[in-house]
Amino acid sequence: MTWGEWVDGELATIRRAGQWRAPRTLDAAGPEGKLGADGRPVVSFASNDYLGLTQHPEVIAAAHAALDRWGAGSGAARLIVGSRPVHDELEAELATGKGTERAVVFPTGFAANLGALTTFGGPDVLVCSDELNHASIIDGARLSGSEIAIFRHADVDHLASLVDRADGRRCLVVSDSVFSMDGDVAPITDLVALCSDRGCLLVLDEAHAVLGPDPDLRDIAALRVGTLSKTHGALGGFIACDRQAADLLVNRARSYIFTTAPTPADSGAALAAARILAGPEGAALRSRLRANIDQLRPGHPSPIVSVPCGAEADAVSAADALLARGLLVPAIRPPTVAPGTSRLRVTLSAAHTPGQVERLVEALRGLGLLAAGGS
Repeated sequence: MTWGEWVDGELATIRRAGQWRAPRTLDAAGPEGKLGADGRPVVSFASNDYLGLTQHPEVIAAAHAALDRWGAGSGAARLIVGSRPVHDELEAELATGKGTERAVVFPTGFAANLGALTTFGGPDVLVCSDELNHASIIDGARLSGSEIAIFRHADVDHLASLVDRADGRRCLVVSDSVFSMDGDVAPITDLVALCSDRGCLLVLDEAHAVLGPDPDLRDIAALRVGTLSKTHGALGGFIACDRQAADLLVNRARSYIFTTAPTPADSGAALAAARILAGPEGAALRSRLRANIDQLRPGHPSPIVSVPCGAEADAVSAADALLARGLLVPAIRPPTVAPGTSRLRVTLSAAHTPGQVERLVEALRGLGLLAAGGS
């Protein structure tokens, strides 16, 4: 079999499974835009721009200023000549925001998780990972060379039983803070207590934790992994941690050492966003996001709202019906989620207007996917 024949066979397998995917181009600045070649107008409920900071004038101006001062790219890895003052300022701001001694910035959140797990994992480490963790955690754990033990979703008792079988090895517990497909929150208080009692390192991926939780991890060994492409409206990732852990990451994390530094424009934008988040405007944006979530699903802890459909065909059909109403909501199906658990994944933003959210609510009710009261 030639490589071309193998590729054709793999593509045919994907098509037969009904799992064919291709990018859809959205020409948009904010939630409203034009989709695809026909330019149909849509309101997107698919973006991770939770606070609308991609369009904030101060964030855009900061990206322009960095571009004008340092150019389009950093030109090298951080440890060569790719580090700019904006990277240092961003790391200091992120560390302050997370209450840690240091922060280390990576090109993406995916690269940050790879860096965390490959640096602190290894053949003598047991990595205990929640079964619903993000793909970047799964791949980082595999690349670390560690033994991997998967615990049932948010089941701390099951986690404890795995940790207790570590046989004297160092143990690393890794979990999303807010889970990306269901928008539910990890039992962080219990995870912290277990890691404190057993001496485990806790790696907490806070990519989607725009509304919290915001735990105090100073009394345990912990790495707080974040992204700059969601709450901050830019691009990049980071690990907030103590000084020694940061030094080890800089010297050992291959996804930091062997890649070009984040662009000055991205870092400048993220720095401006971090400063907005630390002030009263950040609090106001979170309050607006909270109101939009409550309009759809009162009391839900995150801007990710999962609408169960079950079968893949039902999820795709529901997404198509919403699109016909000018509402872009993605259908999530295997292999992203388990068979039989396909769903619509709604993501809300502070940039959505109450009227836009109400359109979505009414459309979901019309399709029988949302009961009165938003449950």
